[in-house]
Amino acid sequence: MSETRTEIQTLGEFGLIDHLTRNFETHNASTILGVGDDAAVIDHFGKQTVISTDLLLEGIHFDLMYTPLKHLGYKAVMVNLSDIYAMNATPTQITVSIGMSNRFSVEAINELYEGIHIACEKHGVDLIGGDTSTSQKGLIISVTAIGEVTPDQFVKRSTASKGDLICVSGDLGGAFLGLTLMEREKKIYLENPQVQPDLENESYIVGRLLKPEARKDIIAFFESQKIVPTAMMDVSDGISSEVLHLCKQSNLGCRIYEEKLPIAEDSRKAAFKFGLDPTVCALNGGEDYELIFTLKQEDHEKITLNEEISVIGYMTELEEGCKLLTKGGNSFAITAQGWNAFQQ
Repeated sequence: MSETRTEIQTLGEFGLIDHLTRNFETHNASTILGVGDDAAVIDHFGKQTVISTDLLLEGIHFDLMYTPLKHLGYKAVMVNLSDIYAMNATPTQITVSIGMSNRFSVEAINELYEGIHIACEKHGVDLIGGDTSTSQKGLIISVTAIGEVTPDQFVKRSTASKGDLICVSGDLGGAFLGLTLMEREKKIYLENPQVQPDLENESYIVGRLLKPEARKDIIAFFESQKIVPTAMMDVSDGISSEVLHLCKQSNLGCRIYEEKLPIAEDSRKAAFKFGLDPTVCALNGGEDYELIFTLKQEDHEKITLNEEISVIGYMTELEEGCKLLTKGGNSFAITAQGWNAFQQ
């Protein structure tokens, strides 16, 4: 970042928006009118529209002591696109609103928008509007994502059936371990600012926390294989919470196998280093932004073609409850111990 500091008030609100959005181009035919008017105009040409919104608050959802603004901008977009993919839809547009205090310069907000721009380019999404305002303290980011889906191809949480396979993309627990590491290093730094952070060999879990990837590839794979999941959601609060949501809304129980939970080797090593159980991290750690979905058993052969998908269990009758079967052959009731935004 350059050494110069431009105060935000020198540009004014509209000048700032013009400055921040100058490099954004449109990618989608559905974007009729983007940034620069009173409202955007979109037309999805007979497709159904999917909308999701997320609020990220400094001190609750992110800590700027160890979160670069560029990564934060990228992540703010990804967490919203993940919700659109979780509906089996394609994201097409976003709006971004920010509230910031005068401790942020134009250069700092530029960094944030650089990350937003990279995320939009990577997923072919158009930035079509938003708002900027002063915040009394802390940075506030609100992103709304809009997507499109072929009529009635969207996938809800409430439509799984008994016997359906429970699957998850990627691997689990890495983001939570990245957060554990960063919080540990922050504590050490606050106690002794001379100590350099020890992030040696931990780039995987740090990346899982600071630069998550929405699973566009999984939705593209479904389309190529003509697979429509029976129910789906993204993993933002921890797999145990998400499984319970799917079960509750589909009025079913489930069996999850501990040995089937996908945990990256780097995550496993980090968990042992911190004295944590990798399984607990995978079950209860949030912010993985993977997809958890249910499938008809006859689609099992199709998903074996994709190494990024793991079958971790199956849906049962409601009366059988939601159980985790351990490697040692024991059975435990699954409880939601993941991220809770109101437990601070």
